[in-house]
Amino acid sequence: MEQAEAALVEHYPRLVRLAYVTLPAALGKHRRALTAHRLAQGVLPTSPAPARQGGAYGLLRLEVLRAALEFGAHGRLRGVLENVRLPRVVGLRVHPRSGGDHELALYRVLASLPAEARAAYALLSAEGLGEPEARAVLDAAGVGDPRGAVRAAAGVRISDLSAAVDPAVGQRLLAAPEFDACTLQIRPTDLLRRRRHRRIAGVAVAAVATGALLIAVTGAESDTPPYAAAGSPAADPRALDPAALVRAPAGQWRATTRMDFAAWPARGGRAHDTALLGRALAVWAHPGKDVDVRATPGTPRTGPAQPPQLLFAGDADQATVVIFYDGLRMVRYAQPRQGSGRAALDLAQVGGAGPTTAAAVLVDRVDGNARFLTAPWVVRTQTRDLLEPGQEASAVPRSADGVTDPVPMPGAVQTSGAGAGSAARACGTAWPVMQLRTSDALEGRRSFLLSDLGDMVPVHLTYLPPSGDGPAGPPQEATGPQALASWAHSACRLGELRGQGVKSVDNWEFARTALPEGAGEASWICERADTWRGPGIALTQFVPPAGKAADPGALTGQQPDGLACSRFDPHVMAGVMWKSPASHWYLVAAASRGTASLTASGGVRATAEGGYLATPAARGTRATLTGRLADGRGLKPLGGA
Repeated sequence: MEQAEAALVEHYPRLVRLAYVTLPAALGKHRRALTAHRLAQGVLPTSPAPARQGGAYGLLRLEVLRAALEFGAHGRLRGVLENVRLPRVVGLRVHPRSGGDHELALYRVLASLPAEARAAYALLSAEGLGEPEARAVLDAAGVGDPRGAVRAAAGVRISDLSAAVDPAVGQRLLAAPEFDACTLQIRPTDLLRRRRHRRIAGVAVAAVATGALLIAVTGAESDTPPYAAAGSPAADPRALDPAALVRAPAGQWRATTRMDFAAWPARGGRAHDTALLGRALAVWAHPGKDVDVRATPGTPRTGPAQPPQLLFAGDADQATVVIFYDGLRMVRYAQPRQGSGRAALDLAQVGGAGPTTAAAVLVDRVDGNARFLTAPWVVRTQTRDLLEPGQEASAVPRSADGVTDPVPMPGAVQTSGAGAGSAARACGTAWPVMQLRTSDALEGRRSFLLSDLGDMVPVHLTYLPPSGDGPAGPPQEATGPQALASWAHSACRLGELRGQGVKSVDNWEFARTALPEGAGEASWICERADTWRGPGIALTQFVPPAGKAADPGALTGQQPDGLACSRFDPHVMAGVMWKSPASHWYLVAAASRGTASLTASGGVRATAEGGYLATPAARGTRATLTGRLADGRGLKPLGGA
């Protein structure tokens, strides 16, 4: 007994390390570290025990190993029993310090192995046993296939280390802070929740307050479905640790040239709710059957590869929402605020954002309305109707955290639920858009328009007038009278872009032409939508002078995937059959600046110098249009409408 006590004191860190490596990574670093200490502190025999190979330490090592393997096999029941034993940590969360790349890689590899193989690796490396000795210890600990466990441990390979089980290499890696549960970092638990609990405790007797605290901490969470699928997610454990979340300082946007989501601070009333944040990370890594997962086209649905940045965590309407950013993707987790129900996990690409395209992100959609979290550099939020270009924008209040009041969704749409987001491809009687203004602290401060197309990030709307360099030059914000008048004819076509991961849409008036018989001036528009993943969608429209301000233009051509109307292809042409007020039919065609001539063939033959052609034609004429640029290159309309 005295030898065992002395061995426990002398080799306590080794025993804790052995237990920590063997225990399941799914416990999380806090519970895994405390459990390792509990197992090591409970191995002293209560009566003299028979000697074993390795003396008193060998006996303790065997008991720790047996207890860790048993915990892995009966973790839930054993976890309940362990909670009444020391050590216990209240109000703090502990975890080992992070190691280097090789240690992190080894952590991931070991997390994917069964407990028996992890124990074998610790015996071979940290304990320095040979394979026969390791098999003997595993056999004594009750492992069914010691040889298989040792074989699995011997097959561990990480990074550029070809033989990680080599005693010198393995012992060095397991001696790193990543596996040292005796050298721990400390972080607080949810301080705001604890403060609320203290207020409750102050108005009740000690016994009642203790019961209320337990109900608040555990009872409320027990009513929430787990949502994460069972099993260990294939993710770096650090990436699933709420304590490791990246949080940008509140004023970072004022001191950086990277004006995207990386400059957003963490906001929301539950930004320090570690239970909620841990659940959101776990669901992201391994969503369960009660989670509706939706991703914009081309967006990977994989879990976090490293600790993401927290942008928001809070309650909105009937949902509790958490929003993460991992540098390339926006991830939104939403669960019912009360009771049970389905959760939602939305993922969207957002790489390459700027001050306008990173100005807002969806918080929640309910009953045809949406709330958005706005960027810290947004100082004014308004809404306006694209179909009413003459109306003034109206103010949209925001909370202190930057969350807008409900904003009507475009089109006649009714949605509900935490994960709602899809909308009918309809225009309805209005097309509401948000008009935001950036802070005066930003150079080039401006107002700009964002339209909700059913994705997490609203779409930036821009405008290019017929004069100037066209798409080869920078677009203008679509807030001026000319831009709004043009967008009124194009707004209803935005509905065709819902759910496609669109980043921005540019409305380019590439020509204005006088129609025959003095019928007025027509507008020719190329509307180009660029997606976050790269490909673009383009279509051309003809807008005659007659009609209402919001009448949609006639579709004359479209390109579902290409470079049309971009700075890489800044030339475009279109044609249409047009009926004059006197009921005469004409073939009219127009092209962008830099066009030398236009030619019509087939049902009608005509040629015109420059970028405009108008010729009489019988109703129903189907002509072939071609153009030639000033440098001799040919030009054709976009694909058929």
